[in-house]
Amino acid sequence: MQLFLISGMSGSGKSVALKTLEDAGFYCVDNLPAELLPSLVEQLMPAGYQNIAVSVDVRNASSVKTLPSLLTHLMQKDLVVHVLFLEAQAETLVKRFSETRRLHPLNDGVRTLPECVAYERELLAEISKIGHHIDTTELKANALRAWIKQFIKVDRARLTLLFESFGYKHGIPLDADLVFDVRCLPNPHYNEELRPLTGKDAAVIEFLENTPAAQDMFGDIRNFVERWLPCYVEDNRSYLTVAIGCTGGQHRSVYLAEKLARHFEQQQQVLVRHRELA
Repeated sequence: MQLFLISGMSGSGKSVALKTLEDAGFYCVDNLPAELLPSLVEQLMPAGYQNIAVSVDVRNASSVKTLPSLLTHLMQKDLVVHVLFLEAQAETLVKRFSETRRLHPLNDGVRTLPECVAYERELLAEISKIGHHIDTTELKANALRAWIKQFIKVDRARLTLLFESFGYKHGIPLDADLVFDVRCLPNPHYNEELRPLTGKDAAVIEFLENTPAAQDMFGDIRNFVERWLPCYVEDNRSYLTVAIGCTGGQHRSVYLAEKLARHFEQQQQVLVRHRELA
């Protein structure tokens, strides 16, 4: 039996994630108080449920702090537990609440909306440490659904090496473990023929393959990841997210993320995400 726990910041897309899992055949429960999680598992395991998804967040603020210890207890049973933590930059969360005119779950008539977001992040700090992160700041709902589908397919018994391209002008991904800045490389954007293309197109690939600095950068990032990857494996990591950033997240970072993924997929479980192309 697999339990997928969804948590994270209010307004970050947890409802989209839970609906995606429901469409994939999971038995889903939204807004469950943390202390009821063991009881739910005990009820559903004998009934033959194989895949369960539960959303737990600060809508039950009084119990959310007990979640890490409850998960430790559940992992000792015949149960595979996966934690997905959704987040976004504070400015984005405030904007989403302002646009929808919804009250934040921690609104008490005293805290401002930004203060509610900051307090929520504080309450969820311990859960944040144990989950696989997805930063939805610049992510549309369709892209989030696709990333959730990737998440449920990977083998949790092995570390997943995730290469993510992004554009610095849209901010650094909150879910990154390692960040490499490749803005120093020659930019295909300044070539009128290459500008509308991406790092997945043959013309851009040819341009960067013939750029010595791009090949040196690839070699340095590859060597760094190869050198330290065993340490992350020994640390019992489920995911290691390597973020590659250029200015717009369209050419150089995409090219390098794709090339690194092709190199490491021969020896590791690999995923690729392109935030700005999504």
